[in-house]
Amino acid sequence: MKGLERIRRLATRAAIRSDQRRNGHAPTSGADLADWARTHLEGRRLVIVSNREPYSHVPGPEGIRSVWNAGGLTVALDALARAMGGVWIAHGSGAADREVVDEHDHVACPPGRPRYTLRRVWLTPEDHDHYYAGFSNSALWPLCHIAHVRPRFERADWECYRDVNRRFAEATLQEVGSGPALVFLQDYHLALAARYLKRARPDLRVVLFWHIPWPNAEIFRRLPWREELIDGLLANDLIGFHINLHAINFLQTVADTLETRVDREHRAIERDGHRTWVRHFPMGVDFAEIAAMAEMPETRAAEERLRSDLKLGDARLGLGVDRLDYTKGLPERLRGLERFYEKYPDWVGRFRFLQVGVPSRIELEEYRAVRTQTVEAVERINQRFGTAETPAIHLIEDSLDFRDLLPLYRAADLCAVTSLHDGMNLVAKEYIAASPDLQGALMLSPFCGAARELERAWIVSPYDREDLADVFLAALTEAPEAQRARMADLMEVTRRRTIFDWAIDVLEGARSLPELPPTRDAERKRSRKSAARSESRKARSI
Repeated sequence: MKGLERIRRLATRAAIRSDQRRNGHAPTSGADLADWARTHLEGRRLVIVSNREPYSHVPGPEGIRSVWNAGGLTVALDALARAMGGVWIAHGSGAADREVVDEHDHVACPPGRPRYTLRRVWLTPEDHDHYYAGFSNSALWPLCHIAHVRPRFERADWECYRDVNRRFAEATLQEVGSGPALVFLQDYHLALAARYLKRARPDLRVVLFWHIPWPNAEIFRRLPWREELIDGLLANDLIGFHINLHAINFLQTVADTLETRVDREHRAIERDGHRTWVRHFPMGVDFAEIAAMAEMPETRAAEERLRSDLKLGDARLGLGVDRLDYTKGLPERLRGLERFYEKYPDWVGRFRFLQVGVPSRIELEEYRAVRTQTVEAVERINQRFGTAETPAIHLIEDSLDFRDLLPLYRAADLCAVTSLHDGMNLVAKEYIAASPDLQGALMLSPFCGAARELERAWIVSPYDREDLADVFLAALTEAPEAQRARMADLMEVTRRRTIFDWAIDVLEGARSLPELPPTRDAERKRSRKSAARSESRKARSI
């Protein structure tokens, strides 16, 4: 029977793929992006700058091995870098990272099939404490997320954050040299980098994408160094957000913080004669690559091993993939799952849950508390509704290589993405892309940016445990044809808006920034400069 079922599922997937090729356009690919870059970048070199690196190197029993870091942002940008080439500058955090770089701190990526250069920046333990754990994740992260954790503002953290941003900018300038370049900064770790870049090279085109939410202006007022941080951001030529609301919040914050001209109609900000454009661009994933990897024989074999190791039998499987972060809503999700078993006891043993909890920022008390709450909830639920042989919830506390996530996505009958607040959350889109048979269900928090696009997902508030329990049931019991139609709609949205569409939109936006008539402030500034030059010429002639 199992062999016949496997054949049936493979035939179904083949028919679906054939239908998609006949009736829908092919998803935008890396080759499409590369073609666009050759035509439109006009000789500019692409330089991506982020805190986290796409690949790290660690010691292993057979020598040094590479790890493809599984975060949604790094996986998506890796696809972009592979398509376009260039340089990616990031913090070298792997235990063996220094052992594989050359004299310029370069290493070719991806390992074994290089398409771009990774330039590693080295940070000290003190940098990590103040720049990363301190200002980035104890001040900016809680300030920008509505998760009811109080931000901590320490001057030493802020001063280290400025210094590390300067060092990232210096590394970028070294890679750029004197040639034309488009610098693509990533996220809240690098809010000041553009100001340092522009001081040295005003001709550089600099873009920053802010991947997390931007709060309303009243909340942002709490940051003691808000004026300097906003000033740093306004050195960018273009700032991108995932959703329109965050762009609107940013414009209002600038208007309330600095003396600037904010043009809400054109989404432009002028300060000291420089214009910064503000746009929103929903990010996607490498749909074709994920779908192809999900169908590889080794992925299918790993899925079978997973089901065997978990002793699933005929049980349905739910999945969560999250960092152990207070914004991801793990304790809330588990309370909803516990209520599901209480309300619908027939599902005990028939529905199991696999939660990947990636250790994150464990030096911070708030993150250790999330880990403790998660472990305690799993133990309690397993005592109530599981057995030693078949626990209701299986918790994996580890950072997985992205390739190891794909069998989990394939095996899952349901994926729960129930963040308390998220800029986008690409796990939702990765799960859809890795489900070519359309057999699955996506539960999605309305507080994720992805909910704006994936409207056909099961939208449910993580704060309502009764509703969570009921949506678990509804998603698991939906009629097969309705389920397939729902997943087909979600797949079409994901397929039509890939990481390459996002990249083309952002980079095209940076390349072809519109020209607006000069403002009165800019005209007065030019007049003053012209008058000063005229006086200087008169003085020299005398």
